Amino acid sequence: MNGQTNILNSEKTLYVLREIECNPKITQRGLAHKLEISLGRINYLVNILVDKGLIEIKNFKNSKNKLAYMYLLTPQGISTKIRLTQEFFACKTQEYEKLRQEVEALKKGALL
Repeated sequence: MNGQTNILNSEKTLYVLREIECNPKITQRGLAHKLEISLGRINYLVNILVDKGLIEIKNFKNSKNKLAYMYLLTPQGISTKIRLTQEFFACKTQEYEKLRQEVEALKKGALL
């Protein structure tokens, strides 16, 4: 499994896809700030997501600021976001269940 495949299966990628879906006009700097990820890392992630066909970058045609872009999830990007969300939920559910069992075991031990 190469580095780009790992990135496409990461929690950070899920967060980037969620933010882009909610706010297509967000800048890379805005993404970096909101997700507390370095601007360089966001740029790297966005470029990989574009290369893999998960997002498209569109220029605003009527924008006075010619550097203004809009990020759009492609159908493949939406599918990936759904898959990552399901995996994230399953992982967090397992973590919760394990912690719940540990707490129960500690409670039982404290009662002895």
